[in-house]
Formats: sequence, structure tokens, C-alpha cells
Amino acid sequence: MSIISHHSALVYVMVVVAAADGVMSDKELKTIGELAHRLPAFRDFDHARLLPIAQECAQILTENEGFEAVLGLIKTALPDQLRETAYWVALEVAMTDARIALEELKVIDAIRRVLGIDRLVATALERGARARYQIA
Repeated sequence: MSIISHHSALVYVMVVVAAADGVMSDKELKTIGELAHRLPAFRDFDHARLLPIAQECAQILTENEGFEAVLGLIKTALPDQLRETAYWVALEVAMTDARIALEELKVIDAIRRVLGIDRLVATALERGARARYQIA
């Protein structure tokens, strides 16, 4: 298994969540781009690489055992201090459509498990994401 950068791993997380329900919406794509432009974890990221990295991830997902391969790449590439960030960006992308599909929930849970995110920490991040997207 090849090693990817932490930038690529974060992009892979966002792509795998966006693609989970079979459709990557324009809103989800916009959110991915916005997160890659504003998060400190992407400070030294070459933004011209965003689309090629997303396409790499999508290609891997089409292969046999592709989802497991992507999760393995993400786990290998992410340092401990970015694992909660990865879980948070997964939630942000999922919440973009104002509804989270069952498939997205399954992917998010798989990400939580493979990254070793404590259930209590995950619940706090989920609650924060929910609060951020509440409407009156």
C-alpha cells in the first residue's frame, strides 16, 4: 500500500463521505473546496492538486475492496493530531446536504473506528456539527 500525504488523506475522507450515497452533490464539492482552503491543516497544500487527489480517491473506490483500501491509506497517512480533524471534516461534508444518508452514517462510523476516535469525542464532534447546521 502506498503512502499518501496528510492533505490527501483529509481529501480522501471528504470524498469517501460525499460519494457514500452514490452522488457527490455540488454542495458537497463546494464544501470540500472551502474546507481545503480555510483549514490550518491545509496551510501548505497545493490547491491545484485538490481535483486530482479527489479523482485518485474516486478511482480507488471503484476497485475491488476499494473502500477498505482508502480507509487503510487514510489511517496510515494521518498523524494522531489530525484524526479528530478528519472525523470533523467527514461530518461537515455529510451535513452539507442538510440530511445524512444511511450510507454516509456507515462510512462516518467506519472512519471513526479505523481512526480510533473515542465514542465520547465522536459524540461531541457530532453534536457540534449538528448545532452548526441548525436552522430556525
